Amino acid sequence: MQFFNAPTVFSVTQLSRYLKELLETDDILQNIWVQGEISGCKTYTSGHCYFTLKDTESQLQCVFFKNARLRSSAPDLRDGMGIAAYGRISFYERDGKLQLYVEGVELLGEGALFLRFEQLKARLAAEGLFDENRKRPLPAQPAVIGIVTSPQAAALRDMLRVLRSRYPLAKVILAPTLVQGSEAPASIAAAIELLNEQGEAEVIIVGRGGGSIEELWAFNEEIVARAIARSRIPVISGVGHETDFTIADLVADYRASTPTAAAAAAVPDIADWQIDLQTKQEELNELMVELLSDLGEKLEREQRDLQRANPRSLLDRRRQQLDDTALLLQTRLQHILSLRDERLRGLALRLHALSPLITIARGYAVVRRDSDSAIVTSVQHTHPGDALTIQVTDGSIPVEVRTT
Repeated sequence: MQFFNAPTVFSVTQLSRYLKELLETDDILQNIWVQGEISGCKTYTSGHCYFTLKDTESQLQCVFFKNARLRSSAPDLRDGMGIAAYGRISFYERDGKLQLYVEGVELLGEGALFLRFEQLKARLAAEGLFDENRKRPLPAQPAVIGIVTSPQAAALRDMLRVLRSRYPLAKVILAPTLVQGSEAPASIAAAIELLNEQGEAEVIIVGRGGGSIEELWAFNEEIVARAIARSRIPVISGVGHETDFTIADLVADYRASTPTAAAAAAVPDIADWQIDLQTKQEELNELMVELLSDLGEKLEREQRDLQRANPRSLLDRRRQQLDDTALLLQTRLQHILSLRDERLRGLALRLHALSPLITIARGYAVVRRDSDSAIVTSVQHTHPGDALTIQVTDGSIPVEVRTT
């Protein structure tokens, strides 16, 4: 075995340290400028920035620590920028990779990919493909949803999970496609056209998960943009993460930040329906209670009206009115009779007071002329021979006038 005959056998750690030492003792590699285009740039909350510096044939991993960024007053870096990076080359033993530890950067202008992006963006914008007035509204309750993505993508599982949880009534049609690589743009465009030809889908989701600018580049190609613009079916784009922005996002009828957000935008949430249904059911119950209460009150009023209109009730009321009237008449008659009786008594007393009998009872007498029953109050009213009657208390005395 050659292994046992080898003069020196290195462990992985020993080899890593050896490579690291070789690199760090090379004067050129410890004071070097490297130019290229930034890709996969990420700045963490710690302030450290990690990116890949690349050209058409090669790429180099770079680390730009927070202190170095502050010392060099470096601008914020982003994908597509062309820069010249100054620093030192070393070997990162844990991950087994060669890295440029950046100490400073100088901008060289926008990178080739960014330039292509801006040129296509300007041309399509001039044609009106990004205009808001050409974007179509999404269907409120789509029965069929088309998805354009890779069958192996984790993004597909995420979208299906969201669709099942939010709106299980919808049917999903997958138009499988490549989502990265040189053949991906034509594959994506063909999948969009296939769903339009099939015609069953009411909305199309075009998406994939996050990645570097190169991995997402298929969604920046003109063939994909024009396929989205030609689609008769509204298109939702859900490419990468919130910070990723592609030409497909600009052309689509609706741009979602992620594939998961795209699925959520495509369908209503059945949980909201359930809440709304419960609310409406409570409102309906309240209306029914109110209606039944109103109908109950109306029924009671009509029953009272019916009772009042009943002939028996009317007759009873008339009888009661007759009794009340009779009692009133009787009361009034008694009152009148009482008044008349009192008045009669008063008159009788007055008459009694004026009665001659009262005067006679006091010792007086009443003298009447028999011929005409006239009362004689003076001797001049008599003549000799006149027959008179003297009325006293206990009777009368007939007399004859002899002389006057």
